Amino acid sequence: MKLLLKVQRLLFFPPLRRRFMNWTSPPLRREFEPANVMILEKFSRFNFAWRSTALARQAHSSSSSVVPPQPVPPLSHTLHRYLEALQPLLPPDELEHTRKIVQRFGSPGDLGEKLQHALEKRARHSHNWITDLWIQWAYLESRQPLAVHSNPAISLPRRDFSDWRGQLVFAAKLISAVLDFKAKVDSGNLPVDYMRGKPLCMELYPQLFSSCRVPGPKHDHVVHYGRVRRGPTHITVVRNFQFFQLDVYNSDGTPLTQGQIHAQLCRIRSQSWKTDKEPMGILTSEHRHTWGQAYNRLLQDRINKESVRLIEKGLFTLCLDSPVMRISDEKYASRMAAQILHGGGTYSNSGNRWFDKTLQFVLGEDGSWGLLYEQATAEGPPVVTLLHHVLRYCEKADTVRDPLIPLPMPKKLYFYIDPAIKWDIEMAKQNLDILINDLDITCFNFQRFGKEFPKQLRLSPNSFIQIAIQLAYYRVHSEVCAACDIASLRMFRGGRTDYIRSPTSQMLKFIQAFDDPAVSREAKIEMLREAAEAYSQLTDQALHGQGIDRHLLGLKLQAIEEGLSIPRIFMDTAYGLATHWKLRTGQVPTNTDSVMCFGPLVPDGYAVCYNPQPDHVHFSVTAFNCCEETNAEKLATTLEDALCDLQELLQPAV
Repeated sequence: MKLLLKVQRLLFFPPLRRRFMNWTSPPLRREFEPANVMILEKFSRFNFAWRSTALARQAHSSSSSVVPPQPVPPLSHTLHRYLEALQPLLPPDELEHTRKIVQRFGSPGDLGEKLQHALEKRARHSHNWITDLWIQWAYLESRQPLAVHSNPAISLPRRDFSDWRGQLVFAAKLISAVLDFKAKVDSGNLPVDYMRGKPLCMELYPQLFSSCRVPGPKHDHVVHYGRVRRGPTHITVVRNFQFFQLDVYNSDGTPLTQGQIHAQLCRIRSQSWKTDKEPMGILTSEHRHTWGQAYNRLLQDRINKESVRLIEKGLFTLCLDSPVMRISDEKYASRMAAQILHGGGTYSNSGNRWFDKTLQFVLGEDGSWGLLYEQATAEGPPVVTLLHHVLRYCEKADTVRDPLIPLPMPKKLYFYIDPAIKWDIEMAKQNLDILINDLDITCFNFQRFGKEFPKQLRLSPNSFIQIAIQLAYYRVHSEVCAACDIASLRMFRGGRTDYIRSPTSQMLKFIQAFDDPAVSREAKIEMLREAAEAYSQLTDQALHGQGIDRHLLGLKLQAIEEGLSIPRIFMDTAYGLATHWKLRTGQVPTNTDSVMCFGPLVPDGYAVCYNPQPDHVHFSVTAFNCCEETNAEKLATTLEDALCDLQELLQPAV
């Protein structure tokens, strides 16, 4: 033991560490007696993990150094744009009332100026002035269930298999692909992302693996086990509600081959035939306060605590779903998106999820597959980059020969379920089924045109689609509403997201004129171009850190942190209306026919996600059945019609 400690201290000095690695080369190992060889092998593995973690830190810190810190927008600019954003939503008398409140808040020497100075000071002395505040407020303090309400799902094109054999073959290839991507992240060989010619912050990539959200009674927190000197070397596989620890690295740090992984997955399948197991993963779908209490009860047992910790520490989770009821091709896309989003219910595959886990890959026996991720740690663009790598990797043939080395049996994770935990599971099953039955989801592929059509007319495809969404909403509800689109802030160190607001005044003007026969086609086209240009300007402002919503939130949270009364601007009914997001939208551009879906932000709202391809666009629309005013299928049909009408406006049939 003393020798162990001495060598461990020496490893922190690079020259001695390199010499030690030479000592542990295979020819020299033979000179040591077996006991010493075992000790040195342990240190070799330790050193491999240490170097991987160090390289990952070096890579993400170097990428952070090339991007600037996120600026705090000028207070006057934010308040001016806030009033502009309210114009399409408020009648003139209410807008004037709010204008006076805003002007008072922003006047010299008033509270707004003091809070602005505090934010600017925070920006000078922190990694990012808003990201930690935003994650805490938007995610970790939210008490809503992660299923449907928070975790986005990405449904990918169906694979060419239709039974469990093909499922496991593809699962082995997928695991190898993700490990290959992780190796690039750990070694610093992952190319830096760029947007509009500028490098992006790469800090999120190392956090994708071995991370998990942990529930709490008042707020959650995130644990990341990949930062320790010797990080986890296993993934979690779940089938028939049963969890398994699958080690995916050899003792020397090299990953298992696809053949080895496939053999281990077959072993897991043979150990998980029973279908009468309690669906422990259902607990993670609960209201966060309820799950936090159940979590504490669950961890009082030593076996349960060990099993939960192994799930949390795993690199990621693989969900091997059982077959689901066949459905028509027309409804298939919607069913598969729902299956990945929530598992289909307690009588289907919802027990095969651990919703707190950052990355969960879902594979069905019918060739369906996708990814579910937790937003406190992960974000759309890095996840899409990971999926692009997986798809490219899966196109390559496996040429690696499997070594003739026996592997230990995958470890099954056991849970002791007392009457209190049993009750928690039953309540979670009821609540999740209610939530799933309440969700209305419609996915469709719009095939009349894609993003190339607006590009040919010198219109931004994203602005064009946003106008179509607002037009569809107006036709269904005879009014416009507060809508948010997502803008990435990764141009800045530690940046996450901000909102792009709609409708603009220009968009409202066009929408109200579009179905008016008294307005000429030329005038409508001009108003359409003005609306698209105004939205593009808002997009550009948000991407460059000049959006208004994170700034306003920062001012509000700064006042709370200082123990001050919440400023009147945030108690105004106009602010409540402006942040009641009836339309939650998101563009997830990928080079595949994938579709993302998530639930609405408010009970009487919609969520619309889209993936524009050159000649078609994938859409998903969700709403809650409990609201009689909203209907996802109706909005989806109206959106298709709106897109066709916009095309006819710009290119009338001859």
